[in-house]
Amino acid sequence: MRNVVTYCGLYTLEPNPRRAVAGVASEVLDGLSQLGALSGPFRHRGVFVVFDPEALKRVLDELCARHGVDVILHAWMGRAEREGSRLGALTVFTDGGESAVEAKAFVDSTGEANLAAFGGPSVRYGNDGEVNLATLGTRFGGVPTHVEITAEQVAEAVRRARARGLGPFSKERSVIARLPLSGDLVCYLASEDYDPRDPISFSAAERRGRRQAWAYLEALREIPSCEAIFLSSSGPEFGTRESRRLNARRRLVWSDVTAGAPCDDSVALGAWGVEWHDRRTGESTFVYPPNHGAYAIPLGCLCSLDTDNLFAAGRTVDADQKAGASVRVMGTAFATGQAAGVAAAQFAGSGSVYPDWVRATLRAQGAKIDLDQVE
Repeated sequence: MRNVVTYCGLYTLEPNPRRAVAGVASEVLDGLSQLGALSGPFRHRGVFVVFDPEALKRVLDELCARHGVDVILHAWMGRAEREGSRLGALTVFTDGGESAVEAKAFVDSTGEANLAAFGGPSVRYGNDGEVNLATLGTRFGGVPTHVEITAEQVAEAVRRARARGLGPFSKERSVIARLPLSGDLVCYLASEDYDPRDPISFSAAERRGRRQAWAYLEALREIPSCEAIFLSSSGPEFGTRESRRLNARRRLVWSDVTAGAPCDDSVALGAWGVEWHDRRTGESTFVYPPNHGAYAIPLGCLCSLDTDNLFAAGRTVDADQKAGASVRVMGTAFATGQAAGVAAAQFAGSGSVYPDWVRATLRAQGAKIDLDQVE
């Protein structure tokens, strides 16, 4: 989870937000609520909820067990074999060695599109060389539960620290989240530009980001009643917002979103804005979706252009720069992940994907796939 404890994209951005994502996401949110580990929705540009990461681990473990999902942790995919227009076996590496994993269909939800990149399907890095800047989530403990911390307080504390010669600081403002169980403060301030495909670049960014985390700690200690706070975690790694994407049968284009283009094969809904963090300036911008509501995500954006049995989920979904800056968030990833899983299951069973069947199955699973379901 990379210390990102906010689910964005679950709600529309209207004055009275409506749920745009359900299905599996609802099961996760219900489990978190039962543990008292969910709070919100809150608003900062967009609308988001905050969850406790330890509770989420338990909820996901129980959810996978309940649905018969075999989970293998501490395993890394290193190779993929291509057989004509399809992927065949994967090679997975663990501390016990390597082993082959065979399947009739695959979903690439790696974030970096490693499955596609290593197996031969067509991918690209960002859009026309542009990728969203990454940020290190930092978590601070020891904040008194009765003390309210605002984004303006944080910004002012950083400005004062910078004036005293402290640093490095990459920016002053971010979402401010308080965890529902511990009351820990989570900020998304320390930002770095790196190539997530390059371990040397990534490692250097990690080191620079951790330096920033300690500098931000010194700044935050100047906020009244926060003198004893401490850095409880950074990461465990940078939150990469964008890397490789699959080249799919269809690309989600923001101009189609704003035009309200019809979508007969919609399998998921997006509701987050175009959240762009510029690599050169470090500045962030936010463009709201049409009417601050939801938009349709076509099945074709999840289907590999040249590999029949490969499907995309999360930030590997095919989208242009603006649409990609919206569809990448975790709330929307619930929706694209469930849709990709259903499509892959149908392909595994029949060797084909029929949009009407995928849509009907998602509806039966409680997923929201059409705008008339937003409520």
